[in-house]
Amino acid sequence: MSEIKEISIHDIKHISIGHAQNEEHATGCTVILCDKKAVCGVDVRGGGPASRETELLDPKMSNDGINGLLLSGGSAFGLDAAGGVMKYLEEKGRGVKVGKAVVPIVVGSCIFDLGCADGSVRPDAAMGYAACIDSERNIERNGNVGVGMGATVGKIHGDDFAMKSGLGCYCIQMGALQVGAIVAVNAVGDVFEMDSGNQLAGLLNKNKDGMLSSEVEAIKLLHLASKFSFNTTIGAIITNADLDKAEMNKVAAMASNGIARTIRPVNTSMDGDTVYALCTGKVKTCADVVGTLGARVLGKAIEKAVLSAEEIHGYKCAKSFIK
Repeated sequence: MSEIKEISIHDIKHISIGHAQNEEHATGCTVILCDKKAVCGVDVRGGGPASRETELLDPKMSNDGINGLLLSGGSAFGLDAAGGVMKYLEEKGRGVKVGKAVVPIVVGSCIFDLGCADGSVRPDAAMGYAACIDSERNIERNGNVGVGMGATVGKIHGDDFAMKSGLGCYCIQMGALQVGAIVAVNAVGDVFEMDSGNQLAGLLNKNKDGMLSSEVEAIKLLHLASKFSFNTTIGAIITNADLDKAEMNKVAAMASNGIARTIRPVNTSMDGDTVYALCTGKVKTCADVVGTLGARVLGKAIEKAVLSAEEIHGYKCAKSFIK
């Protein structure tokens, strides 16, 4: 069996990742651009997703690949950022050629970050375009960046007792196969280390000097669930495997288990949890292998998202409790 080693997600060819953000208003967006079409699947488990072009990723649909993926803040308002991604890709000539026109295929999802600051500024076409320009640098960043700028966790008792989260990336290589994850963690629940089960971030106690269990509090407040519909963990698996669209939908579904292994509670009606899966390579393997590795890298990326976050707008973060 080949040795598994950690690499940068930017080592995967034919993919570039960029970010744009507004720190003052705690929002931003992240783009994943493909220099050739990427076969893409999706798994939606949360009850309240804000998404774009999801139906195209159904294996029954004729679409054979995407040109870009947008992960954005701003709730449904943030879908406007896709216009900037479309503009950038059109200028590069990437998309479906229809007569003299080029129509880029851009899918995407948003988190609700309007409560992190004042919510008056949301990602728009200009921010989406800026993230595309940033993708030309293709530098790995984690924490308070891009779509992670306004991400928080542990919101059962409202924003006053939530903690800052962010964006996380994690990637591994086994032989020639590369599997990576990028994720924005904006969960209603708590985040735990995947292997040890230690709580990393989540619901603060009354004195804000420790953490409570959101699972326990959620059960107590079950009849008030609709009051907290302001969450979502969104991300993508990126691999150099050679799989078809049905297989990539299976990869997305299996990889979603990485969220279940690190966030509790999860996939509730209060969340919009969505995982995409993109492949652009030629490495022969099967969906079960990529999905199994995908669940692991997604869980590790979630850990990195909270461990890399910095205090902002009065929110404590995991680093606040690390001695």
